[in-house]
Amino acid sequence: MHVSSAVRGLFRCNVLSRPVNRCVINKITHHISSSCKVYRQFRCQQSSLTMEQAAVAAEATPVEVKQASETGKRKSEEPDRPETSGQGKRRRGTGGKKQRPGERYVPPPQKRNPGVSFNQEHFDETSYYFEGGLRKVCPYYFDFKTYCKGRWVGKTLLEVFKTEFRSESIEYYQRAAKEGRIRLNETIVEDLSVVLRNNDHMRNTVHRHEPPVVGRPLEILADDGEVLVVDKPASIPVHPCGRFRHNTVIFILGNERGISELHTVHRLDRLTSGVLLFARTLETSQKLDQLVRDRQLEKEYVCRVHGEFPEGELICEEPILVVSFKIGLCRVNPKGKECRTVFQRLSFNGKTSVVRCLPLTGRTHQIRVHLQYLGFPILNDPIYGSSVWGPDMGKGGLVGKSNEELLQALVEEHRSKESLHLLDIPDDGIRIEQEAEKSKTSEKADGLEETSEPKKSEESHQTQETTSSETVNKASQSCTDLNTDITSLKPPIKSNGSQTEITDTTHKSPPGNRDHLCSECKLVRPDPTEKELIMYLHALRYKGPDFEYSTRLPDWAKEDWTETD
Repeated sequence: MHVSSAVRGLFRCNVLSRPVNRCVINKITHHISSSCKVYRQFRCQQSSLTMEQAAVAAEATPVEVKQASETGKRKSEEPDRPETSGQGKRRRGTGGKKQRPGERYVPPPQKRNPGVSFNQEHFDETSYYFEGGLRKVCPYYFDFKTYCKGRWVGKTLLEVFKTEFRSESIEYYQRAAKEGRIRLNETIVEDLSVVLRNNDHMRNTVHRHEPPVVGRPLEILADDGEVLVVDKPASIPVHPCGRFRHNTVIFILGNERGISELHTVHRLDRLTSGVLLFARTLETSQKLDQLVRDRQLEKEYVCRVHGEFPEGELICEEPILVVSFKIGLCRVNPKGKECRTVFQRLSFNGKTSVVRCLPLTGRTHQIRVHLQYLGFPILNDPIYGSSVWGPDMGKGGLVGKSNEELLQALVEEHRSKESLHLLDIPDDGIRIEQEAEKSKTSEKADGLEETSEPKKSEESHQTQETTSSETVNKASQSCTDLNTDITSLKPPIKSNGSQTEITDTTHKSPPGNRDHLCSECKLVRPDPTEKELIMYLHALRYKGPDFEYSTRLPDWAKEDWTETD
């Protein structure tokens, strides 16, 4: 705007009153014009300076740029300024509220690092020994760690141990607390009456005993630097879950062969044997995962079932519903997910049949559930061969029990036989009972929609086919209710890869240290039988667009095989 126009505007707004001498107007106009000229010169100097700085920065070396950037500090990097008010500084982890006098401080939760895999420190927690054809683990001290669950907030530690961890008596936990084995936020807890708060971090040191598994060594079928293929024996879990840690494929490979940083491609049930694929790199893992999702990975299983399976090809397309994620209990149900399995009889010995199985989908326990539905359950199947399914063993989906009744009956049957370990659940079965109650409540509300496969955040180690592009350590964290980002307190025996064979098969206490609080140390458990360790289901072949891996046919799948008592 012109200066003279601005002055005339002042007259119109009555800012300047009339009459005004022309000389006064000229002085005002000159003063304003001078001010504008000075401002324009200042702006030009600033613009020129900015251009010079940009040119210098463009010519600077990366080191000079880095040094220049380090001279400036963000607000978050500046040292804390002294408090000007008398209220004191708020502490993180208290919800931004001022901590009351005497109130227990809860530190903020630490960020987890799911990418960290198992290493030699974990492998050295204990060692193996062999006895009676079984692989056994020397007992060892172990830290279970977990953050406070939402349902625990406001309860005392004593209440939580009473309701959630009934495998040990209250007297045990009280003695363990006095000996410093229970910690809350890394502080020893001697009084279990402490009330839990959100973000509390609990650590419980236990003397751990693992169940034995088949002593047959792991056979590596292929290892080209990208894919590792193993012939997994029955009874050995793929990764740590439940009561198993060192007696798993992952730990055995790491301990005896120095192999780590593996990515799961698929999984096999603990009692299932056969082809097991791992990816060596993340890129290979993603590629194989995509093949599984696109159903370009052909799978062939072989099993032995009760009765005379019909000849010819038989296709089952019944939908499968997950009843319990904890043990992977499933049944045929219209609310379930669509499934398709192709069966073909290979042989019949007068009592049992060998059947070829081609699962075209990858649902939880798909082969086992479909064979039970057809009336031919797999031999030695502790879940779908159980008597709780009724006289017809669940044939045609006719069970006569609700989901919660079926789940409760299965737990009670195995508890009476002292074989809860076959379901891969704690000996007390408390969590399964709670899950049954939850299932009962949801059914009454007509809201039971558990049609999906177990996720990794749930107990998914029972799935026959579950894809994963993450490290095995992350997958295993999801298989136990407690966080398995854990460390051993003090390993009693370091493993150096050597193994000890004990030929005396009489029942006796395992070698290694004994703990005066450990109830397992006071028991002498008989070794499991072959029926408890082997289910007659075997992953025979996995085939992709440019690869194929297979194993030999198991002895029990041969035509002349007969079952021994």
